[in-house]
Amino acid sequence: MTPIRVLTYNIHKGFCSGNRRFMLEAIRDRMQETDADIVFLQEVHGQTTRRVRRAQPFEYPDLPHFEYVADQLWPHTAYGRNAIYRRGDHGNAILSKWPFSEWENINVAFARSHSRSILHGVIELPHHRTRLHTLCVHLGLFERERQVQLNRLTDRIASHVPANEPMIIAGDFNDWRRRAERHLHRHLQLDELFVTLTGRHARTWPIWKPVLPMDRIYYRGLRPVAGQCLNQGAWRQLSDHSALLGDFEWM
Repeated sequence: MTPIRVLTYNIHKGFCSGNRRFMLEAIRDRMQETDADIVFLQEVHGQTTRRVRRAQPFEYPDLPHFEYVADQLWPHTAYGRNAIYRRGDHGNAILSKWPFSEWENINVAFARSHSRSILHGVIELPHHRTRLHTLCVHLGLFERERQVQLNRLTDRIASHVPANEPMIIAGDFNDWRRRAERHLHRHLQLDELFVTLTGRHARTWPIWKPVLPMDRIYYRGLRPVAGQCLNQGAWRQLSDHSALLGDFEWM
């Protein structure tokens, strides 16, 4: 069966790590070079208004940023808002070369001031007799908040993902203490790509000196082949997070 390549990336709303430059075009170009089949994005704008900075003028694209990034390489997109404000909104997105049979944005906010959601998309795979469940997450900054969100994630999967269908959960877990690892393995029998391949999580934040393993790719029902942490060369000039690239084979 054809292997599957996935990319997860917190794009920091299209800005570089210090918010000095708007880098969305370069982010799109680097992402397309990976030739990923499925992309999990966090902190990506949906609706937003144009803005111009005096120090360095720029304009936002005239379409949602997840559609701008998807361009022609990923014709199928799903987007779920996390935060809504006067100028627009941002959230999670899943971009895919293959169509979604369905998708839903699940509210997992701990409080009104801590807006978070989990985007669950079901992808119809050509030439396969199974569906692939994809869940894009961006968990909260506080441990109690993350525990509530992990419990809701567990409930969602238990009620909506059959045990015999493959699944990938990817995104920014904000889990520098590695508490999510035990929860996801114990309750959902999920493994993490880089832990399986190298024995440790990839360190992804901050981009200029990655020390914290914030971003993850968890999987079930697939065979891991390779993983790469993208934080060198041109990638260092983009978001404040490293991107993670993973290859899987079908079992």
